[in-house]
Amino acid sequence: MDSFIRMFKDHGASMQVKVLENGNQEVVLQDDAGEEIVLSFERKMNLYVCQGTCRIHNKNIVNLMRKAVSVFKGDAIVHRIYTGYTMVYTYKQGAVVKITENTETSEKIVYEYRDTAGQLERLYNKNEVEAEIDAIRAQINSLLDLRNEIAENGIREHIDGRLHKLTHRLFVLEA
Repeated sequence: MDSFIRMFKDHGASMQVKVLENGNQEVVLQDDAGEEIVLSFERKMNLYVCQGTCRIHNKNIVNLMRKAVSVFKGDAIVHRIYTGYTMVYTYKQGAVVKITENTETSEKIVYEYRDTAGQLERLYNKNEVEAEIDAIRAQINSLLDLRNEIAENGIREHIDGRLHKLTHRLFVLEA
């Protein structure tokens, strides 16, 4: 929390910090328009969490908030309002994961983070099919051993039916 406050003070932001009786803190920033921006920080374990919405007009404070979200690995949705459209930035863990351009009639995705390398790694490490193939092969082997030991035709037919289903499933998985 001290680093957060220091970041704003170092950049000349006019602010007040109120420490509440339960350990929570309230940071009040002064905007150019004379409005107060109140950020309430709730203490959760060893972290301070700020939830809520605010409207900031001062470009210096806007840039400081963007930097704070990034530095402190925050999640946020930021609306930058322009004439005729709004740019919406979605932050997760301090990184921009999505940018959309919204107009009155449409929404267009400008940027969206895709963890392609992570998806490929998870797909590569996925081995459920191989595990199922190994299990089916083990079942087939034990059924074949059982079939060779039993002479009764009724039981052998039942085993043959089960073997037929398992070999079909094995074929499907290996294909």
